[in-house]
Amino acid sequence: MNLYQKIFKDYWNPFIAISIAGLASALYFGLTGTVWAVTGEFTRIGGHLLQLAGVDVTDWAYFQLVGMEGSPLQRTDGWIVIGMLLGALITVLISNSFQFRLPKQKRRLIQGFAGGIIAGFGARLALGCNLAAFFTGVPQFSFHAWIFMVATAIGTYFGVKVINTKWWRGKPNMSKGALRPANMEKMANSKLQPIIGYGMAAAYAVLVAYFFIAGKPLLAIACIAGALFGILIERGQICFTSAFRDLWISGRAVMAKAIAAGMMFSVIVTFFYIQNGAVSIIKIAAPSTLIGGILFGFGIVLAGGCETGMMYRAMEGQILFWVVGAGNIVGATVLAYGWDHLGIFRTLVEGWPKVNLIEAWGPIPALIGTMAMLAGWYLLADWREKKFRYTSGKNIEDASLATQTKEA
Repeated sequence: MNLYQKIFKDYWNPFIAISIAGLASALYFGLTGTVWAVTGEFTRIGGHLLQLAGVDVTDWAYFQLVGMEGSPLQRTDGWIVIGMLLGALITVLISNSFQFRLPKQKRRLIQGFAGGIIAGFGARLALGCNLAAFFTGVPQFSFHAWIFMVATAIGTYFGVKVINTKWWRGKPNMSKGALRPANMEKMANSKLQPIIGYGMAAAYAVLVAYFFIAGKPLLAIACIAGALFGILIERGQICFTSAFRDLWISGRAVMAKAIAAGMMFSVIVTFFYIQNGAVSIIKIAAPSTLIGGILFGFGIVLAGGCETGMMYRAMEGQILFWVVGAGNIVGATVLAYGWDHLGIFRTLVEGWPKVNLIEAWGPIPALIGTMAMLAGWYLLADWREKKFRYTSGKNIEDASLATQTKEA
């Protein structure tokens, strides 16, 4: 019972969860030659939906870039996304905590959809979201990931400015009553949830075994990795939005520092694979990376979650994040159209290089430099946290002193 409590009831230390995710993503790269990513698959899903609606997308340059062969059930990226959703859902059910929830302010659904569109557009403009263009991009020694990281931080800063305005927040819900309706309380305490969760886990294990037996080991590995990522993001409550947003709002740096630490583990293992013949995945470092990162950071704050946060929260039953996910697909699809039809590629991408830090600096300097930059980010986040606490504490002390003086 104590073990069940620690695994399924208590959330995991984010340093542990993200470090395991960093190692798992590096191992996934070593086994498959590809990386943990989701928005590329969101874009393909948008393309498939257009095809179902009768739109011919075969000549769209962006879909040719990301590849549209097969269906999500036939692609490793598809099973990464499916696995993440199911892995998160399984742990939510076993922990007996699934419940459908609508935001108290219905305007949040529109805001979430708009934020999702902006984030989806920005992610695909930068050729990756917080995963492929950041968490797995840095360990690949792709310079574009560092541009994206800084740009995302800038975007989240402006996003925080917007969500703190009165017109965005709207009027607070002052309705009386319990915080959790009786039917939701009953659903959260249902004895059926863990049974369904264990059943889903067993069925998923059978599916993985089938892929191995059928001679489809890459799909099996993607199934395992996807489920593991889903479990980790849900149990660790991993959200890149909070990693940046909290630094601006509360100074809290736990998630930011945990992500930096997790990437350090990933960098070391990925470097080993690259030095032993694996081909690193390098993306173009262009104005599109900077603009896309800013839009992505801005959008995820408006939406209330990034791709990882959105996925596990949707599996917890939060309807808002299904709407955010739909917005992501719409935004990614709009970018796919604009890539060649509106001249986005020609204006913001064409002619810019792919910068591989290992080739530019040499293997060891690239490793040391990347680790040093991650350590610098960790220390900067820690400094921001301490400075915020000191400043906040001083402001409270000054306000208290001023009150006492006035009363005297």
